[in-house]
Amino acid sequence: MNQSLFNHTETSKIEFPLAVKVVMIDLDGTLLNTAEDLALAANLMLKDLGMPEQSASTIRSYIGKGIQRLVKRTLTSQLDGEPDAALFAKALPIYEKHYANNLSVNTRPYPGVLEGIKAMQQAGFKLACITNKAEAFTLPLLRSTGLYDSFEIVLSGDSLPRKKPDPLPLTHICQHFNAQPQEALLIGDSLNDAIAARAAGCHVFCVPYGYNEGRNVHDLDCDTIVESLIDASKLIKKLS
Repeated sequence: MNQSLFNHTETSKIEFPLAVKVVMIDLDGTLLNTAEDLALAANLMLKDLGMPEQSASTIRSYIGKGIQRLVKRTLTSQLDGEPDAALFAKALPIYEKHYANNLSVNTRPYPGVLEGIKAMQQAGFKLACITNKAEAFTLPLLRSTGLYDSFEIVLSGDSLPRKKPDPLPLTHICQHFNAQPQEALLIGDSLNDAIAARAAGCHVFCVPYGYNEGRNVHDLDCDTIVESLIDASKLIKKLS
């Protein structure tokens, strides 16, 4: 195996390629580069509210905990800030309107995504998309970027009672495919993904190009870091 494809801790006892049945893939920051359109909607919201706009790089650092948290962070300029309740109640529907109208202005799959998915399909893996984004945004985005038919099941942030970092979406997918957690892999870009996978008992790969709220992806508890989905496909084999 090409050692340059992955970078895992010396204490890891994982052998590559991993034998799994199911591959679950995160959306924002893993499959799709959505940051510019998320920032566009945020600045349109701020403009409507009479507040100063923020840089795309600043708003990018707010991505990772869903749209409600993104709106709160944009309003307060703090990762854990809580805005005035009335302001938030006014701002959220404004943001959702602007995002719905600008879902795929700039959003595109990351390099290696289409090739990686094709390789995984050809190898016979069951594929699922798991995101914290609301279904009203998730499904149109997957369709507009040509990814919708790649997945047998798509779980959005409002599909189940709990979302990542809770393990429920991952265990739900495992049950759907009649797989044990250790027979499943989650590919993501954030702390949410790493926590959810560890809690569920699944394997987890992380990509370095995503959002992770501005934090270093190398600090995450993951099995390995892969440069792309095509690289990830080279580190797994179909469990017979």
